Amino acid sequence: MSRPQRAALIVTLLVAAALRLTGLDWDEFQHHHPDERYIAWVATTIDFPSPGSLSRADWQPETSTFNPFHWPPQAASEGIVVLQDEQRDFAYGHVPLYLGVLATRLVEQIGPALIPLLPDGWSLTADVLNGAGRIEFHHLTAVGRALTAMFDVGTVLLTFLIGRRLYGATVGLWAAALLGLTVLHVQLAHFFASDPYLTFFVMAALYAMVAALGTADTRRPLWLLMAAVMVGLAVGSKFTAVLLLLPLLWTAWAVGQPRRWWAAALAVLGVATLVFALTNPFALLDNTCPAPAKPVGFGPLTLPEDVARNCYLQNVAEQNAMARGVADLGFTRQYEGTLPYLYFIEMQVRWGMGPLLGVVAFAGLGWAALGVGRRAILGNRSTARGQGTLLLHRLSDEPVVIVLLWVVPYFLITGSFAVKYMRYMQPIAPLLILFGAALLVAGARRMTIWPWAAVAAPALVLAFTALYAATFVAIYGQQHPWNAASRWVYANVPPGTTLLSEQWDDYLPATMVVDGEQRRREEFPNAELTWLSRLDATDDEAKLLANLALLAASDYITVLSNRVYGVVPRLPERFPVSSQYHQLLFDGRLGYEPVWVGGRAPRLFGVTLWPDTFGWPGLTPPAAVTEYLEHGPTLSLGRVDESFVVYDQPLTIIFRNTGKLTVEEMRAAFRE
Repeated sequence: MSRPQRAALIVTLLVAAALRLTGLDWDEFQHHHPDERYIAWVATTIDFPSPGSLSRADWQPETSTFNPFHWPPQAASEGIVVLQDEQRDFAYGHVPLYLGVLATRLVEQIGPALIPLLPDGWSLTADVLNGAGRIEFHHLTAVGRALTAMFDVGTVLLTFLIGRRLYGATVGLWAAALLGLTVLHVQLAHFFASDPYLTFFVMAALYAMVAALGTADTRRPLWLLMAAVMVGLAVGSKFTAVLLLLPLLWTAWAVGQPRRWWAAALAVLGVATLVFALTNPFALLDNTCPAPAKPVGFGPLTLPEDVARNCYLQNVAEQNAMARGVADLGFTRQYEGTLPYLYFIEMQVRWGMGPLLGVVAFAGLGWAALGVGRRAILGNRSTARGQGTLLLHRLSDEPVVIVLLWVVPYFLITGSFAVKYMRYMQPIAPLLILFGAALLVAGARRMTIWPWAAVAAPALVLAFTALYAATFVAIYGQQHPWNAASRWVYANVPPGTTLLSEQWDDYLPATMVVDGEQRRREEFPNAELTWLSRLDATDDEAKLLANLALLAASDYITVLSNRVYGVVPRLPERFPVSSQYHQLLFDGRLGYEPVWVGGRAPRLFGVTLWPDTFGWPGLTPPAAVTEYLEHGPTLSLGRVDESFVVYDQPLTIIFRNTGKLTVEEMRAAFRE
């Protein structure tokens, strides 16, 4: 690398870190992300005994203080309710959880010495080092978010390293710069959740595999060993990484031929399994979960009853059932009617990466795959018959094949899922962007008439992506809508007033300090409207009348996000009655009027980028909401995946009962 290239890499990493560390307190540590909330809740009970004091009880599932599948006896943490001596679900790998706890314990040790040396106003000082004196539940979240951000910066570095080995330093730098600015990664780096850790270890494993293929024989075993370790950590972060075994075994075969490659394959499998076992011990040790009422498994494979009692496999199987659409859950019904593969691509192009980078990234995948196939097939044909090299052996000389053996199977399998969270694409996003950068540079270099195009094409995509990143990160300078709405409730609604919420969504107000006084959500009773019914619930007259009774007896309704109104109106066959509700509410025909509207969205130079949450379900929002959304210059990239907006940028509406209609009067507004 030249000196300018080194400088460019340093700037890239610094910018990536700045984007990811900006707004660690994006929700004022109110835990508005449910997955992160649960991981932090479990983390408050994780306590590692010192190696010298380990006893048999520490390895027993029911008594261990670091078993994610069981609430430890006598567990407690200040400010929150912690269950004790019960089974608990934990659908995530142990590795991110343990890393977050270890990082927090380290910060607790070094924080007191560092805090006096740093400005009080820094988030590092107040939040991460805990100069603000937060309770453990909040401090774990702050440290976890900072740790996630730094792991994602590591992913940016690994993208450069893989790109340099595959296509040269120039392509590696472009890819790293583009990934550093990618909104999908910037957003997910703000959550203490498993996907950024999975992505980091996936990239580390692939880099080690590519390096094993491209180095001298004496160093290959070390790179293979490193690859196996990273595969074990990746699977220990999220079970999805088990697909890494395909490129791992391929690499063992590619570097081991013509010797006895199977020995290398067995060795790397053994190391990966050992690392997984050491970092996820209770995935093997805890077989105490109750036998499931229904058979569980993976697709056509059903686990035997004794195996199904393994808590880890049971949790993974349940997540697999959710992803495949077998488990009917309210928060996954948004994907009914969406197209496999195309919906994932659409959401990345619209929101996750942005239009330019999204198109380039997916085009790059096709270019990389076709290029490998073309070189292998043409090379095979050009060799005389009888002296030719088998196609597989020719492919073994292509390091990009290792990467494609992860990206293509992952996309083919994940893209077919019924559930299509945008974060599911994160483990391959860096590699899609790498292929896109390589495509841009390779295509531009062919334009000999305009040699400047070799820089102009990727620079244009980079500039557009940087503009989008700057627009997106502006949301962290705005108050979270649920916190703003909570403050409005405390200021305007008498305590004891029942606030209606919608099932599957959160509810108001959040517990917080208002004007120096501690206010609690328990001051306001909550009742749920069940338009988005739970599993097997019917959409009938009884359900309608029960909900209308709540509406008639209450003074306020809170609609915290599009989680319900973005789904139910789109499914009239399933919800023939409930699908009518939201438009009637928005039109004021149920006697309720909006009294507070708030949200936050990407914004730059006075222009707000509002996602369209009403067009897809075919709704016309209330006039007050339309006025709020159209205040000032606005743009929209169209419909949006709920998971992209519901945690950190929801549109929130509070309605007040001004009409005081009876159940019968409201019932008359619904069609039979």
